Amino acid sequence: MKNLIFFFLLFSSCSVGVKQGSSYTQSIAHHREEYKKEFLADERSPLKKEDLKNLRFYKPDESYKVKCSFERTPDEQPFELPTYSGITKTYVKYGVLAFELQGKPQQLAVYRSLRLMLMPQYRDYLFLPFRDATNGETTYGGGRYLELKISEVESGSFYLDFNKCFNPWCAYSDGYNCPIPPVENTLEIAVLAGEKLYAGEKKHG
Repeated sequence: MKNLIFFFLLFSSCSVGVKQGSSYTQSIAHHREEYKKEFLADERSPLKKEDLKNLRFYKPDESYKVKCSFERTPDEQPFELPTYSGITKTYVKYGVLAFELQGKPQQLAVYRSLRLMLMPQYRDYLFLPFRDATNGETTYGGGRYLELKISEVESGSFYLDFNKCFNPWCAYSDGYNCPIPPVENTLEIAVLAGEKLYAGEKKHG
């Protein structure tokens, strides 16, 4: 997991109601501990050790781990994705994930950074920013992110896990170029999974 390093570079059918398995809950707990550690490993991080206690998450819920079908969109042209700081970043739409959540068909686009695809260590990376009905209520108003890999979405049996979605750094501090989720990636439902609103005071620098 390289959430924070990857994120900085970007901007500087699962059944509902399945009983929670302890192994899955433990895997999400481990994922979140590793996520927290990465804030301390990067000097550009907006959070310090004393801030980590203010991170909040929904309880692990395996119904938000959904099986997807993937459709490649090879003829898309690069576009400028706005950020909350006012600058833009160049991306290309790589494909669309289709899945069912809360009994309804949903879809989200995944994007590829033209800058990252030139770096061997990030050539396989895809970016999935999205909004949902929790934004501004229990989650950050600017939306949340997931990181994926081309090798995953093209594997033929891919699961998208919203329990791993995370906040952009703009949720914690000003001064970062956080991409704004495109309108096409707005879910009308409430995704009650992943990272919640930061409980600490937002830093202004």
